[in-house]
Amino acid sequence: MKRFAPLLAAAGLLATSLPLLTATQAAADPAAAQEYAPPKPAWHRCDAAQPAAYECATLKVPLDYRQPRGRTLDLAISRMKAPDPAKRRGVLLMNPGGPGGPGLDLPLVADGALPKEVREKYDLIGFDPRGVGASSPVSCGLTDAEQQFQRAYRPETFAADVAWARTVADKCREKSGGVLPYITTRNTARDMDAIRVALGERRISYLGYSYGTYLGAVYTQLFPARTDRFVLDSSIDPQRIWRGMIQVWATEAEPAFARWTRWTAERDAEYHLGATPEAVSATFWGLVARADRDPIELDGQKLTGDDVRRARPLFFSPAKAAPFVAALKAAADGTPPPAGAALPEELRERPRSAPAGPAPDNGMAVAFSVMCGDTDSWPRDPEQYRREAERDKARYPLYGDMASNIKPCAFWQRPAEAATAMRIPADVLLVQNEWDSQTPLVTGQGMHAALRGSRMVTALGGEGHTVYLSDPGSCVNATVDSYLSTGRLPARDVTCTTAPAPAERRGAAAAPKPLPFPAGPQRF
Repeated sequence: MKRFAPLLAAAGLLATSLPLLTATQAAADPAAAQEYAPPKPAWHRCDAAQPAAYECATLKVPLDYRQPRGRTLDLAISRMKAPDPAKRRGVLLMNPGGPGGPGLDLPLVADGALPKEVREKYDLIGFDPRGVGASSPVSCGLTDAEQQFQRAYRPETFAADVAWARTVADKCREKSGGVLPYITTRNTARDMDAIRVALGERRISYLGYSYGTYLGAVYTQLFPARTDRFVLDSSIDPQRIWRGMIQVWATEAEPAFARWTRWTAERDAEYHLGATPEAVSATFWGLVARADRDPIELDGQKLTGDDVRRARPLFFSPAKAAPFVAALKAAADGTPPPAGAALPEELRERPRSAPAGPAPDNGMAVAFSVMCGDTDSWPRDPEQYRREAERDKARYPLYGDMASNIKPCAFWQRPAEAATAMRIPADVLLVQNEWDSQTPLVTGQGMHAALRGSRMVTALGGEGHTVYLSDPGSCVNATVDSYLSTGRLPARDVTCTTAPAPAERRGAAAAPKPLPFPAGPQRF
């Protein structure tokens, strides 16, 4: 996944008014006794360097929807209007994931990527979720090291891990404690409905990726009467928020790793990592042990064994993982690296600072706030994390200890609201790759089970995180196009085959403009 271009600032001051909710909405969202209704946005050109059709505005939304006349946050929104008003159906809101991913420039990308029959139906609406980017950005003042929550478990370092988790929670509370309790998925869903009201729309359609699938699902529960055509791409399992969504990275990495060993053994003449799956596995774990003793330098960066294990997402795409491990072996042996070998993006050190925009820790400050504030299911006893990290290190050697080790949520303040129950049927479309590293197939199936009335399209053989508009050759695209343009869901779930693998296909042709998904292998 690639970091998108710097955010465009949006400005404007808007007053508020408060008409009554419909009975349906009030029943669905009892925490919001009144519909928050900002006036129509004051649209302006986002930037002289961008197309004139790309417009921005700023809405004022309540920090706490239970106190709608109290403190407010800025909400940066953008749009590109439907080309033909006669064919326009409504608005299509979009979210790229995260939590903490900015989405203000999604209309720019989607404008050129959506097929004509879909594009002509909608005004494309982007927004930076509350606390993110240009929407009253928050910060905890975290260093680069403090933002890293993929921490390997070792008995001798566990006390330091506990101290790190406590420090992150304390710094967030001290720097942004008045705001972070309200940076939650439920409040962001309420912001989406405020956008709907400001735009004068009866209902909204939606395209959400990764974390954005959970955001969309929560909206369907809080505002069922306002839900139109919703596409949830690469889904979160509502029953696993949020510790379980991190732990599933470990459980599902094991079959992906086994698949990689088989694929690589069949290509031993090319990669020289072993002629059997067992030999490939032994080569890999030998490199991990060697890097733990003496870090291996690859492409100017020294990698420990834990760093190598953090490359977990690569193993969901064998054609990406094999060259990396072959390059690592060559670097360890002091032999020439394979042609084109380079350190994968998943392991590259992040820039020390951002040239413009919010604080460098903005994305992770929001991620911690959402993951810790959406649910009260996080254990509060550090010893439970120790026990489970030890257990899962043995069960799931590639990533189990990192997934189950302690996180700042152990010391976060209690959430203001309970997690959202998925009780209301929702006629939405889910799409999912079979080999997705961040929201594995099992979590997409979990969302499908949670949302009664949903339909799911599964791309067998599909690799990579996110599908629609990310992989132009995916077999799911026709179904999504049809649903967004006609509103008709498939009569039943769809299973199709995507071949060759997206990584191979993307390498053979010019890549489309990347969607601005949040950077890093530790995000949704």
